[in-house]
Amino acid sequence: MAEHFDLREADFRLSRCRSSVPRARAALRAKLGEWRANQSVADDGELVLSELVTNAVRVPVPGDRLVGVRIECRGKGEFLRLEVSDAGAGRPEVQRSGELDKKGRGLLLVEALAHRWGVDERPAGIGKTVWAELLAPGAAPEPAEAQIAAVSVQPGQCVRVWGDWHTVRAVRSERYASGGLAVVIVLSDGGPALRLHAAEPLTVRTAVATGPVISS
Repeated sequence: MAEHFDLREADFRLSRCRSSVPRARAALRAKLGEWRANQSVADDGELVLSELVTNAVRVPVPGDRLVGVRIECRGKGEFLRLEVSDAGAGRPEVQRSGELDKKGRGLLLVEALAHRWGVDERPAGIGKTVWAELLAPGAAPEPAEAQIAAVSVQPGQCVRVWGDWHTVRAVRSERYASGGLAVVIVLSDGGPALRLHAAEPLTVRTAVATGPVISS
């Protein structure tokens, strides 16, 4: 399963092991950095996501099922939505202080920090999705697309050429015989390299990263 990241959300899956908790936090911290979220939002979001992932990796599930995580910036930066999906049965419940069973105590923290939270049945497949929304004033993605000169293109960006998006693997400069500066853009999909005048405009966006499942 590939990870999927874009400007407003990130989706990935984690193995059911304890090391997945800090990995989920790290992914959230990176995304919130892109959104320029303030420190309190990042701190609260990490605590909430840690509790949700911890519960998900502990719940008994059939087979070797993975844990799904979704991070989303909603509205114009008003809300941070965190979703954690697992294939386990039942619904998590908050255990109030004074109760003997310690299971579910982490949800007290989720309830305290989140603007709202809940549990949904998964529309396809088995299991559930536990979600929480936090107030995140001012958090917002960068513009989805921008037009820049070819000389400013960086590896890892996506460029729109031939009617589609292509990820940039490498960029180098050359001189035309006439003395002008050319930019050679090498694409990750193995297509022909682009050789453009340095000032030629290109439409770019942040790359959508794909890779293997995050595992132990």
